[in-house]
Amino acid sequence: MQTRKKYIFLTFLASWLLLFFFGGDQLRRFAFFSGRKTKARRNWPHWTDRSLLKNFADPEELQRDGDPSLPSPRERRAAWLSVHKSSRCQMETCFDLSRCEKHGFKVFTYPQERDQPVSESYGKILSSIERSRYHTPNPEEACLFILGIDTLDRDHLSGQYVRNVDEKIRGFPLWNGGRNHLIFNLYSGTWPNYTGDLGFDIGQAILAKASFDTESFRPGFDVSIPLFPKDHPQRGGERGWLYRDSVPPKKKYLLVFKGKRYLTGIGSGTRNALHHIHNGKDIISLTTCKHGKDWEKHKDTRCDKDNVDYEKFDYQELLHNSTFCIVPRGRRLGSFRFLEALQAACIPVLLSDGWELPFAEVIDWGKAAVVGSERLLLQIPSAIRCIHPERVLAFQQQTQFLWDAYFSSVDKIVHTTLEIIKDRLSPHRSRSRFLWNALPGGLLVLPDFSTQLGDFPFYYLQHGSSPSKKFTAFIRAVSQAGSLSQPILRLIQAVSGSQYCAQIVVLWSCEKPPPPSGKWPQTTVPLTIIQGRRKPSDRFFPFEAIQTDAVLSLDEHSSLSTSEVDFAFVVWRSFPERIVGFPAQSHFWDAEQGRWGYTSKWTNELSIVLTAAAFYHRYYHSLFTEYLPAGLRELVDGLAACEDILMNVLVAAVTKLPPIKVTQRKQHKEEVPQQAGCRDGAAGTPPPGERSPSAPRSAPAKAKGTAGSRSFSQRQDCLNQLADWFGYMPLVSSQLRLDPVLFKDQVSVLRKKYPRLEK
Repeated sequence: MQTRKKYIFLTFLASWLLLFFFGGDQLRRFAFFSGRKTKARRNWPHWTDRSLLKNFADPEELQRDGDPSLPSPRERRAAWLSVHKSSRCQMETCFDLSRCEKHGFKVFTYPQERDQPVSESYGKILSSIERSRYHTPNPEEACLFILGIDTLDRDHLSGQYVRNVDEKIRGFPLWNGGRNHLIFNLYSGTWPNYTGDLGFDIGQAILAKASFDTESFRPGFDVSIPLFPKDHPQRGGERGWLYRDSVPPKKKYLLVFKGKRYLTGIGSGTRNALHHIHNGKDIISLTTCKHGKDWEKHKDTRCDKDNVDYEKFDYQELLHNSTFCIVPRGRRLGSFRFLEALQAACIPVLLSDGWELPFAEVIDWGKAAVVGSERLLLQIPSAIRCIHPERVLAFQQQTQFLWDAYFSSVDKIVHTTLEIIKDRLSPHRSRSRFLWNALPGGLLVLPDFSTQLGDFPFYYLQHGSSPSKKFTAFIRAVSQAGSLSQPILRLIQAVSGSQYCAQIVVLWSCEKPPPPSGKWPQTTVPLTIIQGRRKPSDRFFPFEAIQTDAVLSLDEHSSLSTSEVDFAFVVWRSFPERIVGFPAQSHFWDAEQGRWGYTSKWTNELSIVLTAAAFYHRYYHSLFTEYLPAGLRELVDGLAACEDILMNVLVAAVTKLPPIKVTQRKQHKEEVPQQAGCRDGAAGTPPPGERSPSAPRSAPAKAKGTAGSRSFSQRQDCLNQLADWFGYMPLVSSQLRLDPVLFKDQVSVLRKKYPRLEK
């Protein structure tokens, strides 16, 4: 028994010794060593400990995280609160949606104050709105309000800075705390921090601002716009430098930059580092510190050499000959260089951390720009070298599309801003992101027409679909007599005999009532009579009776055979986005008179297919009526046969493509518009109060003094007024005519599908 106790004691003692020597470190981690544990935590080294980080950087510099002139987060927050004193707004909380229900999306601009002129840029913004389809002169109808006070430049050191804005807007009875107001701004803040302070409280107003930073931007409420110069065109704008369907040659330079280098202050850190990537071969990065009044006081050792190298290269030449363009931040996040690179098809490489890109709510910038980081500048060259050539070409093409669709003029910038806001009011009828980023662009796709891609003429090929296999014949009748003429009877019979005709709609555009149903010919397809308002533009109204994708527009005096109609429709189904028809005209630039000329002679070029006998998609009826402002439609109602020119100009502006002429048995004879028997805007008669434009300086000798001469003169005036309204000439010339295979070939008639076309 004593021996057993001795062995047990020795075994216990040995186990304790083993546990003490080999497991003591683990025992110290138990809870009863909590005092030591707390002490260990308290002694854990801090990342800003000078003794540990003395070989790296000053802890204050690390905590400031970059340029010491940059405002701290607290300063940025204070600047944001000075602008947005209300809560973070959303459309549901800070916008009165009920104002938009009765009259739709209408915009009212405040009258300008007599003693306070506006800048050239703000004048363009107001003009864009006032000449658009959104504008209303009645504030009771308005859904959105625009101030007459210039708020673009809010740098108090600027000569265009407007003072006491707070006091002025509080005196407006419509202000209502900024509710349903839109404020435009290009420049905010001033030296040295250039914060987002506007100098007045915007309340619950929507802010459309350039150089918007992501911290102060209110998603789904504010709109980020591009910074544009004061000479940016009002409308139209220059084309991009990469023409459509052209493959750009290999550029001389891969990456370029030429611009100012700030020696001190905000934005200097990024531009001061750009010289590190310059190699003098395919990467050119040039800066100059020779700007400002006191640049010599702050110049460094690089200034003199940089200034010499800077003068060796031309900026426009670099844009033309480079694939990528560096777009760094300036004093503010945005710069003019952004739009310059887009137009030049030079892919922007953005170095502006925290910049809310223009219209990023709808535009996918990942398809058109490289978004880099200011802190990773040295990685930019290797990153862009890895981009595949096919993707580079896709980037370049997208820059051209975005430039032309949204940025080439002040009109497009303003209209894009308004359409983004309009889409927010009805999310169920808003444009998809695809529509904004594909031809022809969001501005030309009306969600009120449809939200289905298959209902538009632009997307059949991309989605592997095709338009409907039937068409609606739409005949405009303007006969003086109340009875039917022989030409319209023959036309109805010929069209109804087509295997593709679904229905015939007659627009009766005369004062006398149409003949009774028993007087109309019997057809195998439905025949519908619509009473028009006796205006030429009525023929392009989106009537509910038109249910097919294709519309065959006809005048009552058009002469077509069934074979001609069938062949033209087959051609149109291959080109549903274009006008396909028979009578063709062309335009040209008359250098002597300094204006556009119009000719109806048969030449080797055409740019207009008259809608007296033409196929087009029914969507263009909606675009003609709802997209174009009322003033433009009133213009064509006051001129002879101007509405078909406007339709051609509209389709060319949308598609950037010419119309297509098809085989025609007989040369089309233009009818001089009749005036008697019709009132209030019959073709050739201006409505009351409208002044018909003067005739051109010269007219065809054989037509002088005739009704044909007046009609021809008005067509030329129409063409020039439309070019002035669009800001450029949208019409595109073509030398193409489509005929059936075996047309007039010396083969058997039995082998030809449309033998009657040759008779």
